Amino acid sequence: MPEKHGSAKKPARDVAKDRPDGLSDEVVAALGKLSEALEVVEHARGLLYGFHRLCGTADLTLQEAVEHFRKADLPDLADEIEDCLVGRDIVDGRWSFQVVEAYDSGYWSVFRDVEAEARDRTGAAQHVFEAEMKAREQRST
Repeated sequence: MPEKHGSAKKPARDVAKDRPDGLSDEVVAALGKLSEALEVVEHARGLLYGFHRLCGTADLTLQEAVEHFRKADLPDLADEIEDCLVGRDIVDGRWSFQVVEAYDSGYWSVFRDVEAEARDRTGAAQHVFEAEMKAREQRST
């Protein structure tokens, strides 16, 4: 297969990001786990934005359904559906954009700041753990 696709091994390649002098394996591992956790938070944020968009799409589609009921000469049913669902909060007192904003300001931005602060305090670059993993895997034969 390597003849067909080439080798993944690059033994002469330098490590993409250097570890600061004196930084222990344990600190690099901790930074790697913190970065991994942040990646999960970023993924959750993306899913939350997807949820927000789906809620908005559902609300607009619901309004189209209400209009179709009106055109079908079912104004009472249209009025009841509109009264019950159009503009309804997804959780008490909040629309989906407010849930996204609360997540962003109260969790996501704090998580990003804490991860950056940990890197600043240790002097490590972003993804130093992964850079070293890349070098190890590409050097092995």
